[in-house]
Amino acid sequence: MPSANQLAWQENELTLFTHFGMNTFTGRGIGLGTEDPNLFYPTNLDCRQWVRVAKECGFKGIILTAKHHDGFCLWPTATTRHSVASSRWEDGRGDVVRDLTEACKAGGIKLGIYCSPYDRSVTNYDTDRPAYSRYYRQQLSELLSHYGPVFEMWFDGNKANVADWGKVIALVRKLQPRAVVKQGPVLHPVREDIRWVGNEMARAPLENWSVYPAPDSLAAGNQSAKPIWFPLECDTMMNGHWFWDTNPPRSLATLLNYYYTSVGRNSEFLLNVAPDPDGRFSPACVERLREFHRALQRIFGNDYARGRKTRASNVRGNDPAFGPENAVDGNPKTYWAADDGVTNAWLEVDLGGEKTFNVIGTGEEIALGQRVEKYKVEAFMAGHWEPICAGTTIGYRKLDRFPKVIASRVRLTILASRACPAINLFGVYLDTVSPPESFETANALKDAPRRARRRAG
Repeated sequence: MPSANQLAWQENELTLFTHFGMNTFTGRGIGLGTEDPNLFYPTNLDCRQWVRVAKECGFKGIILTAKHHDGFCLWPTATTRHSVASSRWEDGRGDVVRDLTEACKAGGIKLGIYCSPYDRSVTNYDTDRPAYSRYYRQQLSELLSHYGPVFEMWFDGNKANVADWGKVIALVRKLQPRAVVKQGPVLHPVREDIRWVGNEMARAPLENWSVYPAPDSLAAGNQSAKPIWFPLECDTMMNGHWFWDTNPPRSLATLLNYYYTSVGRNSEFLLNVAPDPDGRFSPACVERLREFHRALQRIFGNDYARGRKTRASNVRGNDPAFGPENAVDGNPKTYWAADDGVTNAWLEVDLGGEKTFNVIGTGEEIALGQRVEKYKVEAFMAGHWEPICAGTTIGYRKLDRFPKVIASRVRLTILASRACPAINLFGVYLDTVSPPESFETANALKDAPRRARRRAG
């Protein structure tokens, strides 16, 4: 089952990633580590704008690249001169981490820290792992003890050469006990809290278990792997590059697809928006984020199942506290549950008349674990129940897309589950924003017969 930290993290759903640093001014993706600190010179750094835009567009946190692979530090660290303290910006008195921390606190946004284990600015990186590891832990100590609460510690796995990785994780646990730790260069027995999806296109697998074999239980071919809660984080870039460039932002349709393939597949969506050399998000990126937020509100702000009449094949103890109406009440803390031992059950919603829709949302009460192994959704059309989508895992959230149908009732059937199902969401939505082809090719349709879809206009 998830820890309190993991549960709170998953409920964020959307987080901004902010790549800002020396590469913003050199145009490189990975810096050399030998750049003149004076190249770093944002003329109008506005962390308050970053936070304001994040808040306005529904993001719950911002993760800053406090140090990327070039080793340039965005805070006045005592560990190296390759930092803002050696730059002409703010006469060497600037501190981007401080400025963002203050903006997050004022704006009600959570702060996350990225600090790359890879560092091209130090001479002993490849030759003295223990010495570099002490250097790196000192940097983490500064970041995690001088600036207030951190909700996520993000470790990059690129060419990391840190010894005693367990000490790194233990340090985060000590200094920021409420932070989740993102998977670093190795899966360590000390264990991080969240794992990387393995691509940079915000695409989680359709079958996505948050329950994962513990790394230390896999050693020597262990056939009885111990499960841990280890959910996925999906990241991608607004402009096609991690640091600022002149490319236009991704299209609205692309961002929506990222949402469906991340949040809609039991993951968290981490979207990188890079500030320009002035230190602000570009007007084009801001407008695209606003469009994205408006689109999500338009699609998911109108749930045809919300508050409608429900019934179920089984209710736990016949107790109304676990009734099917809990899945459509809009409260993620209430849920429909079946009796112990019941792993095949259905939930039906009367939509109050014919409705046109093309998205089904389901969710489990993951505080109790992830249970569902197989499910299907049917719609009552022309006097018959017809399948419209099906899948395996659900988890925190599953969003299934299909061509528009018109129906008066919908039914979710849990076909297999590791324990009695506990469903806190069964939603019915109409997406008129995404291009139709994204629904035609949705994988959820692969088992649905063509005759099952009564076309809407």
